[in-house]
Amino acid sequence: MALLDNAKDILPLSSIAELLNAKVRTLKIYEEKDLLPKKQKGSSKKLYSIDDIQHITFVHYLVSIKKINANGIRYILDILKDNMDENSRKEFFDIINKKMSGLSSKDVQEVTSLE
Repeated sequence: MALLDNAKDILPLSSIAELLNAKVRTLKIYEEKDLLPKKQKGSSKKLYSIDDIQHITFVHYLVSIKKINANGIRYILDILKDNMDENSRKEFFDIINKKMSGLSSKDVQEVTSLE
């Protein structure tokens, strides 16, 4: 049995925004554009898992650093989903997270709209 369940939904979007040094509104824009992991609508507050944070971090990287629009990001996410198994995706996100850890807040531009 694992000590930490990375798939358990525990963090609200506001906490994730704080971890990414992003605005909650920026992450809400990603959500409106269907770029974040889907969550059930039954609860009043959407919670995200540690695995979801990797996904959200990747989306934030593509928007704020690579300047890719919503359609391009959806295409990239579909390719990852359709062509990689769970372990390969995890390894891929680990590589991206390592790259992002070397970025400064100056490197990341805040997104106010996503066309």
